[in-house]
Amino acid sequence: MRLLSATLFACGCVSLVDGPLWPPAQTYVDVTVQCSQSTNPARCEHTRKSWKADYDEAIAGGYRAQKHVALCLSTGCDEAIQPDKMLGCAWRIVIADRKHAQPDSMDFANLTRFCGTDYVDEKGKLAAASEAKVMLRQIGK
Repeated sequence: MRLLSATLFACGCVSLVDGPLWPPAQTYVDVTVQCSQSTNPARCEHTRKSWKADYDEAIAGGYRAQKHVALCLSTGCDEAIQPDKMLGCAWRIVIADRKHAQPDSMDFANLTRFCGTDYVDEKGKLAAASEAKVMLRQIGK
């Protein structure tokens, strides 16, 4: 059974995002760091306070919130959020694929930067593409 599970996960046939619900917003908050230790404590606190609302808006399809979630997962947003470069890249793919009514001129540049080989390795890009497909289905493209 373990071998079957591992094989399905490794091939991308099964995704961690495939669960019945999105992971809770608090899952991504970096509890190992106090905002007072951040290079910008005020911004860290602000991000943590607004994270749940931004995350909820992002998974509901909100463009601005998706951009913020992607940024924070890619960079950590002043140590407020636990960075996950693969998920940050997946959100960038979602943003590009959703073709929002008012796209930002930086969307393509951010996709190139945060999904580029300087930022995410090839395995991470493949995982991000797989996660983005699942995310797009859950958002309801």
